Amino acid sequence: MVKEYPLEKVRNIGIIAHIDAGKTTTSERILYYTGRTYKIGEVHEGAATMDYMVQEQERGITITAAATTCFWKDIQINLIDTPGHIDFTVEVQRSLRVLDGGVVVFDAVAGVEPQSETVWRQADKYGVPRICFVNKLDRMGATLTKTVEMIKERLAAKPLVMQLNVGLESGFAGMIDLLEMKYFNFEGEKGTEVHELPIPASHLAEAKAARELMIEVASEADDGLLEKYLAGETPSIPELKAAIRKGTINRLFFPVFCGSSLKNKGVQLILDAVIDYLPSPKDKPDTIAIDPETDEEVVRHNDPTEPFSALVFKVITDPMGMGKLAFFRVYSGRVNQGDTVLNASKGKQERMARLYQMHANKKEVITTVSAGNIGVAQGLKDAITGDTLCDIQHQTLLEAISFPEPVVKLAIEPKSSNDQDKMGKALRALTDEDPTLHVATDQETGQTTLAGMGELHLDVIVDRMKREYNVEVRVGRPSVAYRETITRPAKARGIFKRQSGGKGQYGDAAIEIEPNEKGKGYEFINDTVGGTVPKEFVGPIDKGIREALEGGIIAGYAMVDVKVRLVDGSFHEVDSSEMAFKIAGSMAIKEAAQKAAPVVLEPIMKVEVVVPEDYTGTVVGNLNSRRGMIESLEQRGNAQAVNVKVPLSEMFGYATDLRGMTQGRGNFVMEFAYYQELPRNLADELMGKDKK
Repeated sequence: MVKEYPLEKVRNIGIIAHIDAGKTTTSERILYYTGRTYKIGEVHEGAATMDYMVQEQERGITITAAATTCFWKDIQINLIDTPGHIDFTVEVQRSLRVLDGGVVVFDAVAGVEPQSETVWRQADKYGVPRICFVNKLDRMGATLTKTVEMIKERLAAKPLVMQLNVGLESGFAGMIDLLEMKYFNFEGEKGTEVHELPIPASHLAEAKAARELMIEVASEADDGLLEKYLAGETPSIPELKAAIRKGTINRLFFPVFCGSSLKNKGVQLILDAVIDYLPSPKDKPDTIAIDPETDEEVVRHNDPTEPFSALVFKVITDPMGMGKLAFFRVYSGRVNQGDTVLNASKGKQERMARLYQMHANKKEVITTVSAGNIGVAQGLKDAITGDTLCDIQHQTLLEAISFPEPVVKLAIEPKSSNDQDKMGKALRALTDEDPTLHVATDQETGQTTLAGMGELHLDVIVDRMKREYNVEVRVGRPSVAYRETITRPAKARGIFKRQSGGKGQYGDAAIEIEPNEKGKGYEFINDTVGGTVPKEFVGPIDKGIREALEGGIIAGYAMVDVKVRLVDGSFHEVDSSEMAFKIAGSMAIKEAAQKAAPVVLEPIMKVEVVVPEDYTGTVVGNLNSRRGMIESLEQRGNAQAVNVKVPLSEMFGYATDLRGMTQGRGNFVMEFAYYQELPRNLADELMGKDKK
């Protein structure tokens, strides 16, 4: 029987960072020091507990968010280790949606890197309080001060420095705790012996000045403490802790700690900080949901006695036939093994056949999951990421999770007829797991395309199809997932009329279209009056328009950011049907879009290239030849960081080219930035026309 902890003794936290900052290494130490594992699994040895997928062990990166539960000083910590690579940002986003706090890990050499900025923005979006851990202070070129400055500048955040390092690089020995004014070092096998020592005399003056600054910043969170500070009184440690906790939870500032996870220095103090400063479920505001029957807001409290409500934030499928495992966060009430609940997003009842607590890929059977906790259910047939589960008698819809659109696609086909059915099954399972993976079939050619967040993302998916589902496929070269849009308003009328002896077909829809705000997608408004189009035919018109836009107007790419108004129409008492109006809607939008100066859009990527200084000129020249727009050059130790915006179409094969230009010493990261109009000559080329 798993002990149920009171809410104030629960922490739901995620470890988030840029790739290679040391997230999983930090997670492995947390598991070891909390007694969850008996040995430390090292990432570089392919033995990390939380990186359990074969692809993760082979590539040395985290691909999927892994959950576990551990305990520290009688506090239950539900921990999620998330990927750092931008191609798997879906795992970070859906984890942050359900977490109460985060530990953001920074590389003390590189500081705030591109994906650091991305995960920080994602955490801001979901209002997640964070503490910062500046890791790798043992590495050459490491600096705490520079990383803190980068947190201020790049993240527009207020850091609250809680520790100072003693020594750097190979001389890194430990850290000074500014709250208690003690020097901590770590000895014994795996750093298990934590020693509290007096602050070295050489660091005392610096520590006193840093503590004064810490108190000044912390005072902003508490009026009583601020009065004390302004009066020249020294606040007590409990008073400071309370103020820091309050300020952290309200995101007024972000406590900064330091250490080296690989060298087993500082992780125990991070665990203490998680308990001291990050919120419990009780500290989080009430959850606002929607009653799907009335569309009115309802409030759900973090209370096990309230009606059950939960959000599914992750789904994995067992290829061996055990069905889905659905990860969910309970926001109110509780659910027991065997309970039947309502999937409010689908309008279907589902049975929680088995309940588990996860430790990476290992399941521990539990009988109940209550408010404020994270659980895993087996038996949910229809649930996907973002679905709401609730009490059948108290229907509730929680805010779903939005995900970015894929930007890279490739064609796939089964190697043999035996693989045809297996491929379909594998793709259905994988798209259920991953909302950023899109599968489409070309209606003309019958070709299946797979779209994802990047080349690595798609490479991993194809590899999983082979290993987990025993499907052999042929893949085409990766290509860009272009989009289309319109640049001016237009009008059109679609009339579908068929008469062939018996009952005819009649549908008539008049529409006006205009460009929508960037990123808003498709919007449909019914502006008809007087019943010119009966209510039952408005939905089919909308559907016909939507399907036509998804197929593209000028080049076969999905059209985005279009606002459509249905302004007029007519119907026939006998011959009108839903199908006729769907076709009429499709005819109208195709004509209107052609009049609205349609253009092709291409994805622009935000790229950071880090190279030794000697190669900067060559790399910059190459990026310019790829239509890159250089934004800045930054000194990064003995290297230069080149920040540039480049069309995705120009970046295929760049990893190989960069290795050649820098003798293997350069590296880069990139993420989607925005869509912009493709130059006309390239658009014409794309559509098979002669260059003008």
